[in-house]
Amino acid sequence: MGFVVISMTAPVGVTLGLIAGYMKNTWVETLIMRVTDIFVAVPPLVLALAVTSILTPSVFNAMMAVSLMWWPWYTRMVYGIASSIKNEFFVQAAEVTGASKLHIIFREMLPNCFGPIFTKITLDMGWVILLGSALSFVGLGAQPPTPDLGTMVADGGKYMPDQWWIAVFPAFAIMLVVFGFNILGDGIRDMLQVEEV
Repeated sequence: MGFVVISMTAPVGVTLGLIAGYMKNTWVETLIMRVTDIFVAVPPLVLALAVTSILTPSVFNAMMAVSLMWWPWYTRMVYGIASSIKNEFFVQAAEVTGASKLHIIFREMLPNCFGPIFTKITLDMGWVILLGSALSFVGLGAQPPTPDLGTMVADGGKYMPDQWWIAVFPAFAIMLVVFGFNILGDGIRDMLQVEEV
Protein backbone atom coordinates (compact mmCIF):
# COMPACT_ATOMS: atom_id res chain seq x y z
CA MET A 1 0.00 0.00 0.00
CA GLY A 2 2.78 2.42 0.89
CA PHE A 3 4.51 2.15 -2.50
CA VAL A 4 1.28 2.73 -4.43
CA VAL A 5 0.22 5.72 -2.34
CA ILE A 6 3.63 7.41 -2.47
CA SER A 7 3.98 6.76 -6.22
CA MET A 8 0.63 8.51 -6.77
CA THR A 9 0.99 11.41 -4.35
CA ALA A 10 4.65 12.38 -4.70
CA PRO A 11 4.52 13.30 -8.44
CA VAL A 12 1.32 15.31 -7.98
CA GLY A 13 2.57 17.15 -4.90
CA VAL A 14 6.03 17.81 -6.35
CA THR A 15 4.62 19.14 -9.62
CA LEU A 16 2.16 21.46 -7.89
CA GLY A 17 4.86 22.67 -5.49
CA LEU A 18 7.26 23.43 -8.35
CA ILE A 19 4.60 25.33 -10.29
CA ALA A 20 3.53 27.32 -7.23
CA GLY A 21 7.13 28.11 -6.30
CA TYR A 22 8.08 29.26 -9.77
CA MET A 23 4.86 31.26 -10.25
CA LYS A 24 5.24 33.01 -6.89
CA ASN A 25 3.10 36.12 -6.31
CA THR A 26 0.62 35.17 -9.04
CA TRP A 27 -2.94 33.83 -8.94
CA VAL A 28 -1.61 30.34 -9.78
CA GLU A 29 0.49 30.24 -6.62
CA THR A 30 -2.39 31.61 -4.54
CA LEU A 31 -4.85 29.01 -5.87
CA ILE A 32 -2.50 26.03 -5.42
CA MET A 33 -1.35 27.01 -1.95
CA ARG A 34 -4.82 27.88 -0.61
CA VAL A 35 -6.20 24.50 -1.73
CA THR A 36 -3.13 22.86 -0.16
CA ASP A 37 -3.76 24.75 3.09
CA ILE A 38 -7.36 23.49 3.18
CA PHE A 39 -6.19 19.87 2.92
CA VAL A 40 -3.40 20.38 5.46
CA ALA A 41 -5.85 21.93 7.96
CA VAL A 42 -7.72 18.61 8.31
CA PRO A 43 -5.90 15.89 10.30
CA PRO A 44 -4.82 13.11 7.90
CA LEU A 45 -6.40 10.22 9.78
CA VAL A 46 -9.73 12.05 10.18
CA LEU A 47 -9.92 12.82 6.45
CA ALA A 48 -8.97 9.25 5.52
CA LEU A 49 -11.60 7.86 7.92
CA ALA A 50 -14.24 10.18 6.48
CA VAL A 51 -13.50 9.19 2.88
CA THR A 52 -13.29 5.45 3.54
CA SER A 53 -16.47 5.45 5.62
CA ILE A 54 -18.37 6.87 2.64
CA LEU A 55 -16.91 4.31 0.21
CA THR A 56 -17.05 0.52 0.35
CA PRO A 57 -14.25 -0.79 2.61
CA SER A 58 -11.44 -2.19 0.44
CA VAL A 59 -7.70 -1.86 -0.06
CA PHE A 60 -8.21 0.23 -3.22
CA ASN A 61 -10.53 2.71 -1.49
CA ALA A 62 -8.16 2.95 1.48
CA MET A 63 -5.29 3.77 -0.89
CA MET A 64 -7.41 6.42 -2.63
CA ALA A 65 -8.37 7.96 0.71
CA VAL A 66 -4.77 8.13 1.94
CA SER A 67 -3.59 9.47 -1.44
CA LEU A 68 -6.22 12.21 -1.32
CA MET A 69 -4.78 13.63 1.89
CA TRP A 70 -1.06 12.94 1.42
CA TRP A 71 -0.10 15.11 -1.60
CA PRO A 72 -0.27 18.52 0.20
CA TRP A 73 2.80 17.72 2.31
CA TYR A 74 4.93 17.31 -0.81
CA THR A 75 3.44 20.46 -2.31
CA ARG A 76 4.31 22.57 0.74
CA MET A 77 7.85 21.19 1.01
CA VAL A 78 8.71 21.60 -2.68
CA TYR A 79 7.04 25.02 -2.77
CA GLY A 80 9.40 26.24 -0.05
CA ILE A 81 12.46 24.93 -1.90
CA ALA A 82 11.32 26.16 -5.33
CA SER A 83 10.44 29.65 -4.11
CA SER A 84 13.87 29.95 -2.46
CA ILE A 85 15.81 28.94 -5.60
CA LYS A 86 13.59 30.87 -8.03
CA ASN A 87 15.95 33.86 -7.94
CA GLU A 88 19.18 31.88 -8.20
CA PHE A 89 21.53 32.69 -11.06
CA PHE A 90 21.04 29.40 -12.91
CA VAL A 91 17.26 29.98 -13.08
CA GLN A 92 17.76 33.57 -14.27
CA ALA A 93 20.28 32.38 -16.85
CA ALA A 94 17.75 29.87 -18.22
CA GLU A 95 15.12 32.61 -18.42
CA VAL A 96 17.50 34.96 -20.25
CA THR A 97 18.38 32.29 -22.82
CA GLY A 98 14.67 31.91 -23.61
CA ALA A 99 14.03 28.53 -21.99
CA SER A 100 10.38 27.59 -21.58
CA LYS A 101 8.72 27.54 -18.18
CA LEU A 102 8.46 23.74 -18.33
CA HIS A 103 12.19 23.50 -19.03
CA ILE A 104 13.01 25.79 -16.12
CA ILE A 105 10.68 23.98 -13.72
CA PHE A 106 11.62 20.39 -14.56
CA ARG A 107 15.20 20.69 -15.83
CA GLU A 108 16.58 23.48 -13.65
CA MET A 109 14.57 23.54 -10.42
CA LEU A 110 13.48 19.90 -9.95
CA PRO A 111 17.03 18.42 -9.71
CA ASN A 112 17.72 20.77 -6.79
CA CYS A 113 14.74 19.26 -4.92
CA PHE A 114 15.73 15.59 -5.27
CA GLY A 115 17.47 15.25 -1.89
CA PRO A 116 14.57 16.45 0.26
CA ILE A 117 12.04 14.60 -1.94
CA PHE A 118 13.81 11.23 -1.60
CA THR A 119 14.22 11.75 2.13
CA LYS A 120 10.54 12.59 2.57
CA ILE A 121 9.47 9.60 0.46
CA THR A 122 11.36 7.15 2.67
CA LEU A 123 10.14 8.81 5.87
CA ASP A 124 6.55 8.87 4.62
CA MET A 125 6.54 5.23 3.55
CA GLY A 126 6.34 4.02 7.14
CA TRP A 127 3.66 6.54 8.05
CA VAL A 128 1.50 5.54 5.08
CA ILE A 129 1.78 1.87 6.07
CA LEU A 130 0.86 2.80 9.65
CA LEU A 131 -2.15 4.80 8.44
CA GLY A 132 -3.28 1.96 6.19
CA SER A 133 -2.99 -0.46 9.10
CA ALA A 134 -5.07 1.90 11.25
CA LEU A 135 -7.81 1.96 8.60
CA SER A 136 -7.76 -1.84 8.41
CA PHE A 137 -7.82 -2.06 12.21
CA VAL A 138 -11.15 -0.21 12.37
CA GLY A 139 -12.55 -2.23 9.46
CA LEU A 140 -12.29 0.39 6.71
CA GLY A 141 -9.23 -0.98 4.89
CA ALA A 142 -8.42 -4.46 3.63
CA GLN A 143 -11.23 -6.95 4.09
CA PRO A 144 -10.84 -10.71 4.74
CA PRO A 145 -9.52 -12.86 3.15
CA THR A 146 -6.98 -10.20 2.07
CA PRO A 147 -4.12 -10.32 4.58
CA ASP A 148 -3.29 -7.08 6.38
CA LEU A 149 -1.38 -6.38 9.58
CA GLY A 150 -4.06 -4.00 10.90
CA THR A 151 -6.75 -6.62 10.41
CA MET A 152 -4.55 -9.20 12.15
CA VAL A 153 -4.14 -6.92 15.17
CA ALA A 154 -7.91 -6.32 15.31
CA ASP A 155 -8.68 -10.04 15.06
CA GLY A 156 -6.01 -10.91 17.61
CA GLY A 157 -7.58 -8.53 20.12
CA LYS A 158 -10.45 -10.97 20.52
CA TYR A 159 -8.09 -13.54 22.03
CA MET A 160 -6.42 -11.28 24.58
CA PRO A 161 -4.99 -11.90 27.16
CA ASP A 162 -4.82 -15.70 26.86
CA GLN A 163 -3.35 -15.81 23.35
CA TRP A 164 -1.61 -12.45 23.32
CA TRP A 165 0.85 -13.34 20.54
CA ILE A 166 -1.91 -13.29 17.90
CA ALA A 167 -2.21 -9.50 18.27
CA VAL A 168 1.28 -8.61 19.54
CA PHE A 169 3.36 -10.07 16.71
CA PRO A 170 1.50 -8.25 13.86
CA ALA A 171 1.69 -5.02 15.90
CA PHE A 172 5.42 -5.63 16.38
CA ALA A 173 5.78 -6.16 12.60
CA ILE A 174 4.10 -2.78 11.96
CA MET A 175 6.46 -1.16 14.44
CA LEU A 176 9.51 -2.73 12.75
CA VAL A 177 8.41 -1.58 9.28
CA VAL A 178 7.82 2.02 10.41
CA PHE A 179 11.08 2.04 12.38
CA GLY A 180 12.98 0.59 9.41
CA PHE A 181 11.73 3.24 6.99
CA ASN A 182 12.52 5.99 9.50
CA ILE A 183 16.09 4.71 9.85
CA LEU A 184 16.37 4.51 6.05
CA GLY A 185 15.08 8.09 5.72
CA ASP A 186 17.57 9.34 8.30
CA GLY A 187 20.37 7.57 6.46
CA ILE A 188 19.38 9.08 3.11
CA ARG A 189 19.10 12.53 4.73
CA ASP A 190 22.61 12.20 6.15
CA MET A 191 24.00 10.81 2.89
CA LEU A 192 22.49 13.59 0.76
CA GLN A 193 23.21 16.20 3.46
CA VAL A 194 19.64 17.46 3.51
CA GLU A 195 19.19 20.06 6.23
CA GLU A 196 15.42 20.00 6.67
CA VAL A 197 12.48 18.06 5.28
